[in-house]
Amino acid sequence: MSIIEVLPEVNEVLRKFELPKEVGFGKIMAPIMIEADYADGKWGPLQLKAYGPITLDPTAKVLHYAQEIFEGLKAYKTDGNGPFLFRPDENAKRFNASARRMAMPDLPIEYFVEGSKTITSYCSEFIPPNSGETLYIRPFMFATEGSLGIKPSEKFKFLIIASPSGDYFKSGSVTVGIERDAVRATPGGVGMAKTGGNYAASLLSANQAIAKNCQQILWLDAVNHSRIEEMSGMNFFAVIDGKLVTPELTETILAGITRKSILEIAQSEGFEVIEKELLIEEVIEGIKSGKCTEAFACGTAAIITPINALQESDDTQYKLQNPEGPVAAKLRKTLLDIQEGRKEGPEGWVVKINPPV
Repeated sequence: MSIIEVLPEVNEVLRKFELPKEVGFGKIMAPIMIEADYADGKWGPLQLKAYGPITLDPTAKVLHYAQEIFEGLKAYKTDGNGPFLFRPDENAKRFNASARRMAMPDLPIEYFVEGSKTITSYCSEFIPPNSGETLYIRPFMFATEGSLGIKPSEKFKFLIIASPSGDYFKSGSVTVGIERDAVRATPGGVGMAKTGGNYAASLLSANQAIAKNCQQILWLDAVNHSRIEEMSGMNFFAVIDGKLVTPELTETILAGITRKSILEIAQSEGFEVIEKELLIEEVIEGIKSGKCTEAFACGTAAIITPINALQESDDTQYKLQNPEGPVAAKLRKTLLDIQEGRKEGPEGWVVKINPPV
């Protein structure tokens, strides 16, 4: 028996929806969403309903104290195969880790996974068909209790929305600005949680980077500004002396599911993989000497995107030998082959979604 109530208007809004030829990333929203409310210490039922505005009290704690978390995952439907969800259980676990850090209630894992499956199933016909295109799924939770007192909310809303989407980066490779002054996260803070405040903290630097013709920011540690952490919404990898190197996880780095998957794929394909404290000067010197031949960003939205250069605020650039990245390309192909159903991945990575009953 389904744990999700399907409201009567769902079939009508789906029937009227037309997918445009150009979808972009996160710009076109599917006409349905999933919703549940938390009050009196328990979660209410999940409902599949028409997509629409949310009504909030002006004193809702999310608006004043930023008690909010979110996730991002994708469903793929390529060459007539699928749709497939990629590792939704891992997103569900990370969602609850974020919730605990933000003094929010755990969401039942089955709410997250079954909700993601259901919205994928009902939106199956609206998933763009080309490789790399997806249904981007955004589960999120926020505090709804109305009160200006600074204390954790006791009421929350959980939603899942979905967006038929193309590639996040259209340019193929990106130039990344090194942020040596501002910081994204500090020890003891909320850097490991997927909460909106972390991303808000990156926006000023993002504007400055865009003005310098950079597409992303590379964040360094808050204490010494020497250790590479992550990018604004992605994890960082470099190929140094033929080895795949990435910063080891700390409390200031979000544990990416794409990152985790790449590490497993790379090891299975014979790459030597190193997770360690990775200094920015080590990477710069490696680029200059030729030891660091390529670098790339990875994340749910970006998948795997090669980096063509790192750039300082004075416009000094350190250009990678292989800006289009043969290692990045190989790993991206394997990852997409698994996500899109052309290759068998480790058990449990890919979940086949059935049509709605």
